[in-house]
Amino acid sequence: MTSIARTPITGLDLTGFTEREPGLWTDEAGLILSVHFFPLVPDLPAPLHEPERLRYGCAQGTAGAGGGLIEATVGTVDGLPALRQLVKMPLQSRQGQAFIGSWTLPKDRCSTVVKVQSAEGTTTGLREALVMNQVGPADYFQPHPYAGGGLPYHVADLEQWDAQFPDHPLTLVRAALHRITPTVTLHDQFKTLPPFTGPTPPPAG
Repeated sequence: MTSIARTPITGLDLTGFTEREPGLWTDEAGLILSVHFFPLVPDLPAPLHEPERLRYGCAQGTAGAGGGLIEATVGTVDGLPALRQLVKMPLQSRQGQAFIGSWTLPKDRCSTVVKVQSAEGTTTGLREALVMNQVGPADYFQPHPYAGGGLPYHVADLEQWDAQFPDHPLTLVRAALHRITPTVTLHDQFKTLPPFTGPTPPPAG
């Protein structure tokens, strides 16, 4: 099987998705699935074997871009170490948020990414309001699990609430990423590249 859209990805379950352009697909629920290859040192704040520093740096970086990091977990994709992230970003054109789930597979001088995203529709904030009503304001806001009390965080984004909100974009993104991950296969040449050992240090002086 040939690589997908000039990435090292050789296989991917695209059930329910329609190709819109090379490397990008959509489904009827409004999900956008895309694959990417970056011929650069991965833009990650720490190597995967330092998960606490990695998650802290990702949380701070996402916040600096105006969003929020919901989850960051080190796992594997087709046997390779990878970083799974769920983030939310404010929409630029209207009220609401976009939710983005991704796997980043970093190598020493490049990376490939599988990304699923979806945005809120005309109804925004309903999940948050209903969860706050159930748990109460005191238990709704929590210290960020990766960055302490310095960043905003609330419990409505937790996976335990997905069943109550099956059509919410976060639920859809998380479920799609769970389904797709075991189906990803990678080119042997990419799999044998040297591993990512950390970000490039800044120049001295």
